Amino acid sequence: MTGITPVTGITPVTGAAPSPATFGSGGGEPYTRALQNSGLLRLVADDRLVDTAVMDVRRWSSGADATDMSLIEEGSGPLLDIGCGPGRMVAAALTIGYAALGVDVSQAAVDLARRSGIPALRASVFDTLPHEGEWMTVLLVDGNIGIGGDPSALLRRCAELLSATGCALVEVHNDPQLDRSFDCRVVGDDGTASDLFPWSEIGVTALERRASGAGLRVSESWQRQGRSFARLMRS
Repeated sequence: MTGITPVTGITPVTGAAPSPATFGSGGGEPYTRALQNSGLLRLVADDRLVDTAVMDVRRWSSGADATDMSLIEEGSGPLLDIGCGPGRMVAAALTIGYAALGVDVSQAAVDLARRSGIPALRASVFDTLPHEGEWMTVLLVDGNIGIGGDPSALLRRCAELLSATGCALVEVHNDPQLDRSFDCRVVGDDGTASDLFPWSEIGVTALERRASGAGLRVSESWQRQGRSFARLMRS
């Protein structure tokens, strides 16, 4: 795998589940720990750090910044945030008058969102969700196009969730051509590691290729403050 650097000091995981886990789950539960302690997380594949994947959970737990808000304003309500974490993007959507809901597989993340009054549902995007086919905006930010390790399957699911005139707003890798899937772990500041789970990274050119198979097309792409985004509409 390219674009990765060695990482040491990872606490071995015992009793890992034989089937693929979800982001940061299992093992030492580093994602839950980071949510509780506002720590850093690293995304590690084959004992190497994925090049862009040092994640500051404090940003996820803080309010939306100017770039986040500008992305929200590219869409409309009702809005569904897939992999919402503690819910900052849902909260931002609510502040400008959208109906909005977050979904996340992490109970800890959903609990944090709900304690802040943010509507969130513990579920996988691949579960049956409320108002399928009626969402005007589906969000995949903070690398969440990687959920499940199969962007094509995730994009097909987004197409099912969207209304006929809706859009998916996707944060993509800054390398337009990048398209890679891999098994990895999340590792916390204390060295505790999650079980292995499938993940993907994808740039906008690769996203265009995959979107066509899901009945979607990239209608616009842009960069703000070092982050890259794309809007997907129905073909």
